[in-house]
Amino acid sequence: MTRTLAIGDIHGGLKGLKQVLGRANVTTEDTLIFLGDYVDGWSESAETVSFLIDLVRKQNCIFIKGNHDELTYNWLKKNDLNEVWLNHGGRSTIESYNKLTEEDRKAHITFYEALLNYHIDDQNRMFVHAGFQNHNGPEHEHHSTAFYWDRTFWEMAVSLDKKIKKDDPFYPKRLTHHKEIYIGHTPVTRIAKDKPTQMANVWNIDTGAAFKGALSIIDVDTKEFWQSDPVYTLYPDENGRN
Repeated sequence: MTRTLAIGDIHGGLKGLKQVLGRANVTTEDTLIFLGDYVDGWSESAETVSFLIDLVRKQNCIFIKGNHDELTYNWLKKNDLNEVWLNHGGRSTIESYNKLTEEDRKAHITFYEALLNYHIDDQNRMFVHAGFQNHNGPEHEHHSTAFYWDRTFWEMAVSLDKKIKKDDPFYPKRLTHHKEIYIGHTPVTRIAKDKPTQMANVWNIDTGAAFKGALSIIDVDTKEFWQSDPVYTLYPDENGRN
């Protein structure tokens, strides 16, 4: 049976990605929707992107842009050594890319340039790294950076009073446009969760793989999910972003 699987933030943890793909018994019949942040964290950032480039030749993949992907792209394309980026995983990404040929780097630049700000499927489910800010919906967003930088979207879903009905004028308009919204960006570990977490109609699949958490995959139809081991245990000699 064909499945649609959403994958949370990888952050250079290729060992975790391979492990969780195996645990989910992913086949070439499945559609994989990656929610962004492929890099910056563990030591295999460039290797992760190379793996994804090869993977798309075998099966249907949709790649969403994350903020760390944009930062890495800016370094590769424009030699932008953003200090914030360097202190949040960028240095390990640079070390990883030092192993690549110039031809490989060009292929990676092409990969980053093709990343989507968001994807909406035929069941009106939205997939985006962070969220959006325009109350009229993502197609009206004035600043594309909101799709991969905004944190208010998840904060809104988390803090929403569950007693408010969808037809109430106080109900957040941003949550009314789609059946479900799948995001990453802000680890659910910040609210003491360790599994894919639903708040309102928002599903957050970032289970903290960049830090002390696992990498997660969820079947968006059945809500069955699979997780790697905590990714830091797969890189025992590294600190990641901890």
